[in-house]
Amino acid sequence: MKSKHLLIIGFIAVLAMAFCQSAFAKQRVVFGGGPAGGTFQVVANGIQVYKPMKAAADFKVQAQSSAGSVENLRKTNSGRQQMSVVYSGHVYLGRNGMMKNDTKKYEDVLAVAWLYGAPAQLVTRVGSGIKSVKDLVGKKVGVGNAGSGAFANCDLFFSHMGVWDKIERNAMGYNDAAQAFGNNQLDAFWLFTAFPSGAVIMAAQTNDIALVNLDADAKASGFYDKYPYFAKLAVPANTYKGVDYESPSFQDSALWVANSKVSADVVYQMLSLIYADEGLAHMKAQKKTFKKMSLKTGADGIVTPFHPGAEKFWKEKGAL
Repeated sequence: MKSKHLLIIGFIAVLAMAFCQSAFAKQRVVFGGGPAGGTFQVVANGIQVYKPMKAAADFKVQAQSSAGSVENLRKTNSGRQQMSVVYSGHVYLGRNGMMKNDTKKYEDVLAVAWLYGAPAQLVTRVGSGIKSVKDLVGKKVGVGNAGSGAFANCDLFFSHMGVWDKIERNAMGYNDAAQAFGNNQLDAFWLFTAFPSGAVIMAAQTNDIALVNLDADAKASGFYDKYPYFAKLAVPANTYKGVDYESPSFQDSALWVANSKVSADVVYQMLSLIYADEGLAHMKAQKKTFKKMSLKTGADGIVTPFHPGAEKFWKEKGAL
């Protein structure tokens, strides 16, 4: 009888320990970044390694590489990633079932914060004769990783311009494209990322590069009318070696997003850490791209619903 009581007491103790471990286990937050050489991965890594984030009692952030924006949209919607970086345009198109060849509505992806503006950049060689996207017909072009925002936006813009099916497409990441370009395996390569891009800097070390005026193509073709979430901007002169002129282009916004089922408290706590003065200084130290991150810009230009935790945070800060 005594041994039976001991067994029961032992069983209860094991259950109690399991309950305590479960109750106090940190929530795992998989944060989708992007391919090597891209800014998405810098965001995910920067948030993961921030010391106050690592010290949080309620959650643990794990940065995870991915193909980019479109893959992040799908994985965040399904819950395979709790958070990620996705372009505003893809959040908008996905939520409304307007993705190319994909009518599914990705309604479980909610906005957390605006991070930075991401411009289109098309790199060619000086003297190539490529002055417009239309000049790419028959050329070998790096178009971004399949599943990435760069690839999706290249498909969108080049299809709009009528050249997508008239080029030799090479789906690859930025660094690989820069290397292939340097080896004369590509005539041009496309990026959709903040400047200065490490891949373009790499290409400019071994080539006399030029940037195509994408704004001129967009204006003449009615691209802005059809896709109003794109905004005009220009890559400043001397951003890259040898490019001593301003290069007009267009940009989308990179957003921090979360799955709708992520705890509002976790989203609120993470925003509180990153958008404190120390957190913003940490992010800006990761890359100059994040220089405009602030409490003033964090809720700007977001046309899709916020996560409840983010809505609470931005309302408290007077941004909503």
